[in-house]
Parts: sequence; structure tokens; C-alpha cells
Amino acid sequence: MKLILVLFLLLTPLSELNKIAKINAHKKEAKEAYLAEDFEKAAHHYRFLVDSLGVMEDEVLLNLANSLYKIQDTTSAKNLYTDVLSNSSSREIKSMAYQQLGTIDFSLKKYEEALNHYKNALKQYPGNEDARYNYELLKKILEEQEEKNQEQQQQNQENQENKDEQSQDKKNKDQQNQDQENKDQENQEQQNQENQENQQQQDERQEGEEQQQQDEREKQKKEKSEEGEENEENPEDRQPTTAEKLDEMNISEEKARMILEAMKNNEIQYIQQNKRKAKKPKKSGKPDW
Repeated sequence: MKLILVLFLLLTPLSELNKIAKINAHKKEAKEAYLAEDFEKAAHHYRFLVDSLGVMEDEVLLNLANSLYKIQDTTSAKNLYTDVLSNSSSREIKSMAYQQLGTIDFSLKKYEEALNHYKNALKQYPGNEDARYNYELLKKILEEQEEKNQEQQQQNQENQENKDEQSQDKKNKDQQNQDQENKDQENQEQQNQENQENQQQQDERQEGEEQQQQDEREKQKKEKSEEGEENEENPEDRQPTTAEKLDEMNISEEKARMILEAMKNNEIQYIQQNKRKAKKPKKSGKPDW
């Protein structure tokens, strides 16, 4: 083995040896920084290995992507994970790349994409327990979210149905109120028309009565006028009035009243005397006849 190493060193150019030494040194620095969670420094060394020294090893690319993700350079990390999936022949490395892509999509709330990445990670390497845990957890979250969405949709549907029912009830009530208003208006118009017709009939009847009374007065006036004309034409046929008779007898109304009072008093005395005579007792011993 030592002989082979010596032969390798003798046959390898000095510049190549220096490159190998530099690669090993940066790998060591990168690994130590990564384990110390100094991801900024780790990313610097891994980036130098890839870009400057042309190291395209799966582990280096994967760790560089992990370091970039830790320092929140998500876009560069996703591109490197995709390159690992395209270039690596290791199923375990691909499984880890899929797992990290799922974690990035999960942080971006792209849950369906994240679930597919976790599923592909398990397909590549079923022993990836982190990917399995993430897959089961996210699947449960999505199922609960789906149930919640269905409940929300059902609630929204019920609310919409209640809203539609209330709206329909309101329309029906408004229609009923409108119908009642129309009916009341029709009744009022009909009542007004009936009142108007009754008033018109009453006015016509009153007008007829007034006209009849006017005609009757005109008739009486005419009759009186005609009677007066007849009396003027035939004064002998007209009966004299009391005043005229008194004038003929040359007796005043006052004197005539006194005579009537005296006659009335004499009549009363006569009646009273007759009553007293009827009350005298009959003589005894004599027959009534």
C-alpha cells in the first residue's frame, strides 16, 4: 500500500497535489463550520469547492444546498437540490434532496407540493425516517384541513341557504304587504266612489226635494194669487172676516172680548146652580113619581 502511495505521488504532478491538498483543507473547514452551525462559513467553503475547485461531489453539493437554506437563500438552495436529483446516482442522496425540497415548500405553505416531495423521498430511500415523519405529519395536517374546508363549505352553503331563505321570506312578506296595500287602496277607492255616489244621490234627492218644495210654494203662491184675483173679481162671494163683522156691528175687539167673558161666566153660574138643585133631599112619605 505504501508503495502504491509512493508511486501515486511520484506520478502525480505537483500542481495536482496542491489542488488535492487545498480541496481537503476546504472540506475540513466546511465540515467543521457546518457541524458548529456556522452555516455562513460552511457555505463559503462549499461554494469555493464547487465554483473554484470544480468539486461536484454529491455530499459537497448537498451540504452547500443545506447551508444556503439555513442562511435563507432559498432560491439557490432549491436550484442545487434539483441539480443533485439530476446528477446523483445515490438513491439516499436523492431521498435527502427530495426531503429538503419538501421542507422548503412546506415553509412556503405549498403543502401539496411538499407532500409529493416527501413521498418521492420515501420512494428513493424508504429508510429515510425524517422524510417519513414529515410525510405522515403533513398528510394528517392536509386531511384535517380538508375536513375543515368541507365543514366551512357546508357552513357557507347553509349560511347561503339561510340567507336565500330569508331573502325569499322577505320578498314574500314584501309582496304580501304590497298586495295588502293594493287591496286597501282598492277598497279605499271603492269606498270613496261609493261615498261619492251616495253623496251625489243625496245631493240629487235633496235638490229634488228642494225643487219640489219650491214648486209647491210656487203652486201655493199661484193659488193664493188666483184666489186673491177671484175675491177681487167677486167681492160678494167672499166671506167677511171677524174684524169686518165687528166693524159692521160697530163693536170694538176689546168690547167684544168683554161680552164673551160675561157670557162665559153666566154659563158657568148656570151649570153650578143646576148641580145644587140636583142635590136637594127628597120629601119622605111621597112617591118619587
